Amino acid sequence: MVVFNGQLKIRIREALDLKPTAWSLRHAVGPKTQSFLLDTYIALNVDDSRVGQTSTKQKTNSPNWNHEFCTEVREGRRLELSVFHDAPIGCDDFVANCIIQFEDILHSGSKHFENWVRCCEAARSSHSEGLVKP
Repeated sequence: MVVFNGQLKIRIREALDLKPTAWSLRHAVGPKTQSFLLDTYIALNVDDSRVGQTSTKQKTNSPNWNHEFCTEVREGRRLELSVFHDAPIGCDDFVANCIIQFEDILHSGSKHFENWVRCCEAARSSHSEGLVKP
């Protein structure tokens, strides 16, 4: 397996049309379930280590962050972007995620890897119809 060593620079732009999970709706009653808005943030992990987290965007299912993260990576195998709803009670609710293998980036033949949306479409969570656009 190929590993990545070096500087990782990633910009998290937006997520589109995120849908709340059944778990997120557990406290909602009545017509609220049809128009439930999420308070979302994205956690950025390399392998099992948290390397960044966006701010929370309140009451939107299409949040826009435009945050940039730079970090040094040693023997990185995968990059994971996970979307969470900042729950007011208890643990935050998982919404969606995208996992990208560094090997796929390194074998793309370029120093830059863009248009990850296509990679994320296949990895979309079964819990959400939303799509993360790094």
